[in-house]
Amino acid sequence: MPIEIVVVGAALLALAVVVLLLLGAMRGLERQVREAAAASEGLRDVLGERFLAFATEFARQQDRLREKVEAQLGEIRTVTETRLEQVRATVDEQLAASLEKRVGASFQRVAEQFAQVQQAIGQVQGVAGEIGSLRRLFSNVKARGGWGEAQLRALLEDVLPPGAWEANVRLGPGEVVEFALRLPVKEAEGVVYLPLDAKFPTEDYERLLTAAEAGDREGEEAARKGLERAIREQAKRIARYVHPPATADHAVMYLPSEGLFGEVARIPGLTDAVRRESAVYVMGPALLPALLQMVRLGHLSLALERKAGSIGRTLAAVKTEWGQLGGALEKLARKAEEMSGSIERTRVRSRAVERALRGVDGLEVTAAEEILGVERREGPLPEEEKGAE
Repeated sequence: MPIEIVVVGAALLALAVVVLLLLGAMRGLERQVREAAAASEGLRDVLGERFLAFATEFARQQDRLREKVEAQLGEIRTVTETRLEQVRATVDEQLAASLEKRVGASFQRVAEQFAQVQQAIGQVQGVAGEIGSLRRLFSNVKARGGWGEAQLRALLEDVLPPGAWEANVRLGPGEVVEFALRLPVKEAEGVVYLPLDAKFPTEDYERLLTAAEAGDREGEEAARKGLERAIREQAKRIARYVHPPATADHAVMYLPSEGLFGEVARIPGLTDAVRRESAVYVMGPALLPALLQMVRLGHLSLALERKAGSIGRTLAAVKTEWGQLGGALEKLARKAEEMSGSIERTRVRSRAVERALRGVDGLEVTAAEEILGVERREGPLPEEEKGAE
């Protein structure tokens, strides 16, 4: 038999064996599949039963949890309401205590302020009494004039330098003015005074204020006319102090109250009429310091003018001396130049001698001084000077 047939038969036999094995494996696999399907059916039933049991148990636990939560929420609500009630009671007590405390403090402050008001009323009554006393004091013409004179003296002392004013100056036969300003004039013109007198007519001024406060037009007009008459009479008295050339051609009436001066200035044409008729200027506490400042500046200017001559002579002497000093400086410069040239020539000759003596052995300083008969001088040795050069 040929070998090819044998090989083919063996191959077919092997293929048949493999087919048989595959058929047996397929039958076993089908059996395992059927078993697995049966097992999965059983597992599905078991899982369904277990899931149903779990869902039932979860629902029961959820119900029990809800009941517990509701119970705890009820307890929390009860506790919260109790605590809120306690807090409300505490707040009410604190508010009541604070309100009572504040009300008590307010009543105390009111009582203290009332006591202060009573004390202020007492002080006002005291001030009213003092005002009454002051009014009685000013009802005395002499005391009122003394107060105006004292105020005017204080103003003069504050503004003017010493010697720019005098008190109780006699300007004419039997005429003595309270104060007189020394006007800033040259020495050749002598001393020129400006009479200054303080007046304080309060009667008509008080009647004017009283009528104005009461709205009494007729009384106010009558009081203003009385004040005008008083100012004119006082201006005529002050006009007796004007005696040119010993005085200026006018005088000054000082009213020590700014309110009084304001009322006088409001009377139409009064100050101009007094200035024309009596040569008297009316001034108050706000206007007189300006006049005093002008007088003060005049005195300062006059003092500078007096010193200007001596200052000019001093400057002329300094100029002359400065010219002489310039000539002396020129001479000294020329002599310094000559001395500098001599010194330089001496130094040249000294260096020439030194070069000539370089080959000669030197002696000690002491021996050289003894031979030459010179005294030992203080200061550095010649070698030190040479090194310094």
